[in-house]
Amino acid sequence: YCFPQVAKNQLMQLYQTLFLYCNSSSASPDTSEEPCPTDMVKMTKSKTFQAYLPTCHRTYSCIHCRAHLANHDELISKSFQGSQGRAYLFNSVVNVGCGPAEERVLLTGLHAVADIYCENCKTTLGWKYEHAFESSQKYKEGKFIIELAHMIKDNGWE
Repeated sequence: YCFPQVAKNQLMQLYQTLFLYCNSSSASPDTSEEPCPTDMVKMTKSKTFQAYLPTCHRTYSCIHCRAHLANHDELISKSFQGSQGRAYLFNSVVNVGCGPAEERVLLTGLHAVADIYCENCKTTLGWKYEHAFESSQKYKEGKFIIELAHMIKDNGWE
């Protein structure tokens, strides 16, 4: 899930506007001691744009870099097993990249799955079910497994 090119272009235009503002000769000397807004905006080529989930909802984040991964409302099941222990099944996720699909024999049979990773820190988090070969497992297609070892609860958990 990446922001469209239009959003990237708008962000770049904002950055350029702030840069011109801070470097213009019309800026008054008494404001020169305040930090320039461009000092608060960091643009790097290697950094990907993150999607942020609403702070009023309970969310799950990457334990390694705290990038948002999923809203609690997207949780389907807590009864899954990952390669490193317990895992949750989600309907949808954010800030996650997908590797190539491959066939694997899992506890519930043969599936075509693609490893998923955090777009921010590149840690492998789990996998996406691309295809289930058994009819009883078709409900998993297009869904995501994230292992508990790689996520933390954020926002609104008591």
